Amino acid sequence: MKYILLLLLIIPAGEIFVLLLSGRIIGVWTTLSIIILTGVIGAYLAKRQGLEALRRAQLDMQYGRVPGEAIVDGMCILVGGVLLLTPGFITDAIGFLLLIPLTRLYFKGFLKKGLKKWIDNGNVTIIR
Repeated sequence: MKYILLLLLIIPAGEIFVLLLSGRIIGVWTTLSIIILTGVIGAYLAKRQGLEALRRAQLDMQYGRVPGEAIVDGMCILVGGVLLLTPGFITDAIGFLLLIPLTRLYFKGFLKKGLKKWIDNGNVTIIR
């Protein structure tokens, strides 16, 4: 929890710094155009990949399997899409990393470890 609070302070400050620097180096209109473009591309990619993850989850359930991987993929895609809609270059970079299947593997491993830790600590209960 303390890390989340720290990130909520550091990331916006970093975003403001990078946006001001970008506006000074490449211009305000170019910076705004890039921010809008990454939002549009991010929304498209998140929708496409989110529907694919949903299809995989439905297929898993159809065959009687727990759709664990599809759910974790869906969580990463959701967070990636939200980050891409948030104005800023740092959040855009993290968002794109969450939407690219190859780099998403790293984040999925991190997320699975965190969820396992929560379950082991009793913070999350699975009801069958």
